[in-house]
Amino acid sequence: MSSLTLPLGDIETLKRRTIPLAENRPAVYRMLDPLGRVVYVGKAKRLRARLNSYFAPGSDDDRQLRILEMTERIEWDYQPSEFAAHLGELRQIQRCHPHFNVQMNRARRVAFVKVAEGPAPKIYAGKRTSERANGGTSERLYGPLPASRRLAESVRVLNDLLGLRDCALDMPVVYAEQGDLFAVARRAACIRHELGTCAGPCAGLVTEGDYRGRVGVALGFLEGLGIAPLDRVVAAMNAASNSDHFEVATRWRDRFEALEWLLAALTRTRTAIATLSFVYHCPGAFGDDRSYVIRRARVCASAPTPHTPIEREAFQALVAEHATAEEQPGVHLPVDGIEEMLLLMSWFRKHPGALKRTEPLTPN
Repeated sequence: MSSLTLPLGDIETLKRRTIPLAENRPAVYRMLDPLGRVVYVGKAKRLRARLNSYFAPGSDDDRQLRILEMTERIEWDYQPSEFAAHLGELRQIQRCHPHFNVQMNRARRVAFVKVAEGPAPKIYAGKRTSERANGGTSERLYGPLPASRRLAESVRVLNDLLGLRDCALDMPVVYAEQGDLFAVARRAACIRHELGTCAGPCAGLVTEGDYRGRVGVALGFLEGLGIAPLDRVVAAMNAASNSDHFEVATRWRDRFEALEWLLAALTRTRTAIATLSFVYHCPGAFGDDRSYVIRRARVCASAPTPHTPIEREAFQALVAEHATAEEQPGVHLPVDGIEEMLLLMSWFRKHPGALKRTEPLTPN
């Protein structure tokens, strides 16, 4: 690891002392303030060129200027490859939570179907958030999917069809079997119950068993284990058509198309994630090749690429340990691995040639 310390805001001196020390090789670098706090973490395929870009004449990048003004010390760790730099950057960001990485990260173009746990689970579409953002409520995530109005509409159709709530997470829940807790009949907090699109868990209008059964049907659909919602839509569409209620049939057809799109999108995503299970031999920039054991788009382990018989035997034992680990394909995503999963999916999509340097986890 290399580092240098400079007076706060002395950008010219920072440039003069940084560029000669940095080599043009893959690296992860950190900008630290006078208190030693990491304010920004970045990656570079060629470190010297990347750091030099911060000091380019005429640069109007306000973010880079603000980072430099807060920087007293720069540290960096050289990496064997650009792929390793991507992984290293992600893990350091997750460990340090740098101010500029968190506050100025670009908005994601992907979203998830999210299931907030609790007395009355809620299913909705949204971007990745931490548990802290939901008041400590844990979540299940399904996806990733394109962040679009179509996704939100498809989830709305699923909720309406099964009578699941879409209200605030902190909405009080009262089930029918808790009726002795209130003396007078309660009304649902929104009009959806009157429209027949919510079972009313906020007003004791549904039993807990009934509501959780509805949630179970939705989860089975999201996990590709059942298509009961689609069957119900098809039955209603055919009934309307047979009764010559063609406008009603058209509305049911639109719901069918929304659910069909959601089912197909989730199936494609599950397949893509399952496909990213292999050993990836990544060449190093200076001969320091490294091999990664990847399973369901997550790096389980890595080691220097083996060359001798003893090294290959040891590495195969490492691969076998992770290849035989128990897994449950098709269920919701591991919340703590979302960012790495997105990183790997993006890497192999942008670098299809990298797939030529992979081999199966288990011999054929």
